[in-house]
Amino acid sequence: MSDRRRDDPKTAAPVSKTERFFKLAGLTATVAADHVGTRVRGLFQNGTDARESMRDSYRESGERIAKTLGELKGAAMKIGQMASIGNDLLPRELQDALTKLQREAPPMSFDVIAGQIRRELGADPETLFASFEREPFAAASIGQVHRAQTDDGRDVVVKVQYPGVDTSVDSDLAHLRIALRASGLVSRSHKRALDAVFEEMRARLHEELDYTNEADNVRRFRAYHAKHPFIVVPDVVGERSAKRVLTMTYEPGDAITELDARGYTQEARNRIGFGMFHVMAGQVFEFRAVQADPNPANFAFRPDGTVVLYDFGCVKNVSPKVIRDYSGLIEAALDEDYERADELLFALGARTPGSPPVPLTVHKKWRDLLLEPILSDGFYDYGASHLHQDAMKLVPEVLSLRESFRPAPELVFTDRAIVGNYGNLKSIRAIGSYRHILEHYLGRPVTSAGPAFPEQEVDGGAE
Repeated sequence: MSDRRRDDPKTAAPVSKTERFFKLAGLTATVAADHVGTRVRGLFQNGTDARESMRDSYRESGERIAKTLGELKGAAMKIGQMASIGNDLLPRELQDALTKLQREAPPMSFDVIAGQIRRELGADPETLFASFEREPFAAASIGQVHRAQTDDGRDVVVKVQYPGVDTSVDSDLAHLRIALRASGLVSRSHKRALDAVFEEMRARLHEELDYTNEADNVRRFRAYHAKHPFIVVPDVVGERSAKRVLTMTYEPGDAITELDARGYTQEARNRIGFGMFHVMAGQVFEFRAVQADPNPANFAFRPDGTVVLYDFGCVKNVSPKVIRDYSGLIEAALDEDYERADELLFALGARTPGSPPVPLTVHKKWRDLLLEPILSDGFYDYGASHLHQDAMKLVPEVLSLRESFRPAPELVFTDRAIVGNYGNLKSIRAIGSYRHILEHYLGRPVTSAGPAFPEQEVDGGAE
């Protein structure tokens, strides 16, 4: 879910199907007109002015698209929040605008929530629970969470989906895809890749909107992580759950934004980082099912290093073949076998068939950058990392090879989770050495079996 709310936020009202249609249709017409106008003006400008005008057009279109999606909430807003999976497709101007949606999720009024609970469970929340807090504990794009207590005394959270969200997914996706094409924000050569990515997003969204599916996911991940004493997953309260209402045990923890205020020590941060890396590597390479929404609000932490996992609506199940090729790609990168890495990029669908070859020096630059935390001697300080800034320096060279690469639909959600995990480790400011953990999950000989974080050098214990 999105930000946990402890104040009295402004509430939002549901948007009707008719209003959604006209807002999205109007968006398409506006961005298309702006794009055409910019191209016409460019015919009468020099090259530098024409490029600057196009950048301005992209920025304005991105802000307009993000604003419209935020107003519509529901599936449209969720699609915008998934923008990080389109890094190879969408220009920076649009990505910057869409990332704002992560912080814009005003909740619905209690009457709307109570009505949805009545429809799904057949009674008012006050009848179904011993107590039910009217103010939301968390609010997101497709639903919100309320604290409650069951008749047998269990503290629980009740996740309630906003009415009508599940019926608008396909229409919202279709309109947004048309708007992106009309705006010129997606290059002509990437339109087929855009369609494949949107189909992957559609599949994940339909799964995420079925809370019975999420309940099954919670049970699966809870069973898998039972062997990890430093990971906590809530339990499903089945008798108070349905397709659009999901009740789970309340598992307390501090938000990633609260670690400073709560006085978390560096040792606690390091232990949390160890747990977060285990979560990511274990889910990808062993469990082959990934909690694919890395929003920091989907995690909570405790001073002893415990990591609490929330929200299992967006889960990517990865096929054995994809995992085999993905593992092979990482091993090839570790071994600096760039020809093998290029072959596996084709196998995974990340290289465009028939496209120009990619110099091995380009592969090496990205390998050295992306694996820097793993290859680093000693303990890596994620809080001081500037990988994201270094990556931007490599972008100009990659742009000349843009036709050689494309998003791999089977990997977009997995990559999203891995990149998000790095961002969370940076926010936590963890310090650790995790290569031996990665090698363990890859089934490779462990070349660096030292402690995972500095404190283990003192206490001598490795988890």
